[in-house]
Amino acid sequence: MEASTLPIYFANAAATLREHPDGYAIFEYAPGKRQFTEFQAVLTHLSNLLRTKSLYKILGDQRLMVPFTDEERAWVTAYWLDLTRLRPGALYAAVLLANDVFARLSATQLRYDNKEAALTYRLFENRTEAVAWLRQLG
Repeated sequence: MEASTLPIYFANAAATLREHPDGYAIFEYAPGKRQFTEFQAVLTHLSNLLRTKSLYKILGDQRLMVPFTDEERAWVTAYWLDLTRLRPGALYAAVLLANDVFARLSATQLRYDNKEAALTYRLFENRTEAVAWLRQLG
């Protein structure tokens, strides 16, 4: 099932969130520069979606993403990943790598800086493999 055919849970200029019927959240970054408040809003809604639907898997589509700003990286570390530590159980994210090399480096640095977070990442070049990995998690 194509993500674009699923109902939108939340969307703004930074990203679109959807819930897949196979039991995972889909987080698709929009192209272009993000407003910090829109970035905060989409991650706050992602946290709410995970909690209210008891989801523990995320398909993160970073293909069109631009690099994270210092402000975004700091907020993810100080706030959003802290929220993931408060929920019961681990979270798993299959991440489709950004097309932009600087966005890839930015995302890699964020993952490295937060390697002890309760979020396990696996990186993928294509969606089919990413979805297969999420499905095998149960």
